[in-house]
Amino acid sequence: MPHIHTQPGQHDATASAMIVRYNEGTPRALLIRHKKYDRYIQPGGHVELHENPWVAVLHEIEEETGYKLSQLKILQPKDSLRFLENDSALHPSPAFLNTHLATDEHYHSDMMFVFVTHELPSDKPQEGESQDLLWVDRQSIHERTGDELFADTKAMFLHAFTHYVGQWDELILSDFASESPHV
Repeated sequence: MPHIHTQPGQHDATASAMIVRYNEGTPRALLIRHKKYDRYIQPGGHVELHENPWVAVLHEIEEETGYKLSQLKILQPKDSLRFLENDSALHPSPAFLNTHLATDEHYHSDMMFVFVTHELPSDKPQEGESQDLLWVDRQSIHERTGDELFADTKAMFLHAFTHYVGQWDELILSDFASESPHV
């Protein structure tokens, strides 16, 4: 989807995913080479007008990685709220919320969720999506340079490897509402 806001200083909402696959006991995260930036970033994209951020990240994962949602679990802080009794839809909490300059005068406010799996994607990324996927562990992401990886992506991935992976609860995706409630 193209940018909704196109004037200088405006912000578009985006949703992204850090997908961690346990490979022989070692967690490795998935990066995708972005065609426009020519750097590795996490899968994700714009929150479209008919979507909430949770729905946006779910469809971006399927399009950009080839993962089926049934292959993934979402990481959530221990003792996080898991159920609401009213007409509100409860979505998982993003691990990170950041705002960054996307073009010279335009911003993205991104909500990054952390997912875990023990499987490789069951499909390939959809046609038109980057096919350049890279699995990195903590050490290899630490060694990546600014020419390959944005500094903020590197910092968030290293933080998640240290503080979230293996420590937060792994929940099935269907525990969370994927659509907005009817009010």
